[in-house]
Amino acid sequence: MVKSGLDIIAKKLPGELIGKNIGVLCHAPSITKDFRYILDIVNDSRECRLAAIFGPQHGIFGETQDNMIEWEGRLHPYYNVPVHSLYGRHRKPTPKMLENIDLFLVDLQDIGARLYTYIWTVKLCIEACMESGIPIVVLDRPNPVAGLPLDGPVLKPEFFTFVGGASIPLCHRMTIGEMAFWVKEKYYPTANLSVIKLEGWNRKMFYDETGLPWVLPSPNMPTLSTAIVYPGTVLIEALNLSEARGTTTPFELFGAPWLNTVALKKNLDNRDIPGCAFRIHNYIPTFHKYAGQLCGGIQIHITDRRNYFPVAAALEIFDAIIETTPANSLLFNPPPYEYEEKLMPFDILAGDSFMREVLINRGSLSLEKERWAEEHARFEKEFREISFYG
Repeated sequence: MVKSGLDIIAKKLPGELIGKNIGVLCHAPSITKDFRYILDIVNDSRECRLAAIFGPQHGIFGETQDNMIEWEGRLHPYYNVPVHSLYGRHRKPTPKMLENIDLFLVDLQDIGARLYTYIWTVKLCIEACMESGIPIVVLDRPNPVAGLPLDGPVLKPEFFTFVGGASIPLCHRMTIGEMAFWVKEKYYPTANLSVIKLEGWNRKMFYDETGLPWVLPSPNMPTLSTAIVYPGTVLIEALNLSEARGTTTPFELFGAPWLNTVALKKNLDNRDIPGCAFRIHNYIPTFHKYAGQLCGGIQIHITDRRNYFPVAAALEIFDAIIETTPANSLLFNPPPYEYEEKLMPFDILAGDSFMREVLINRGSLSLEKERWAEEHARFEKEFREISFYG
């Protein structure tokens, strides 16, 4: 049975937390295996005091359903401490927010895709805590899709934004604790950061092999199946294609009113993309792109998750759409996107501009994947020096 960082401190509070006024960055999945919420654990403890609550994108309980919806803080009605939004007027804790805090405690469930915003909120918190001289403790949680292979480009520094702030692959296999430590080592070496590591976890595990309860990390991440396809199909956010927000199977479905699903499915089937199968499934989104319109849709079904390359599969899907629809049907959305006003949204999600350019110029997909593999080899060599788990 895997124990999360929260499971470990719930049993015995580590000395560094005892007697401290604690600020907690958390959200809905911040629970123990027996469903105790982190805020209750800290608030009920006689050995420390809950001083402030911080929430990432989507709020502390995933209240904001759609993407890129800001929210603002308030006084918590039960705990009677301030709730600070880090996805509103501020993304980095201000000195005022950190007043009366002795230690900053982080418990967030990442999803295994570099562009998921929670770790970049943590990066800003590391910076703020370093500047204020406040220690930061990260409670580690499993990467739900660590069993997938490394996939996609490594993010280049010139494309750093709020959806990517470190040179790691799009599908990276790291835990949030490892990413936080990587960020500290690379960018904030003087920060006082420690990680409460997982017990009983290894990098070959998918989340359903951990024994831990699944709680939606964000409103459009309902299942592990969603998380498996997400590192690839999340790129659809930067296209005039629907990623099926507004349905019950976002990211597993994709479509558009102009999509030729019959021709597309035949094209995809002929590509023999490993680890998955495709099925026509039309849908009408209730919100977001093409809300209220009938979309020709395709659902991705995972048949062999350990042999599935989500980013490579998405590259093949986009290329197949270009082949089976009239010219200029598939378009790359212009900025802005996630606080970035100049760079192309697809590029900041992918990690650089090469993937987009290969698709536009109908270049070699094989050469593009080979480029990723070379980048992965360099990344793995660096990561071995700081990784916590086998």
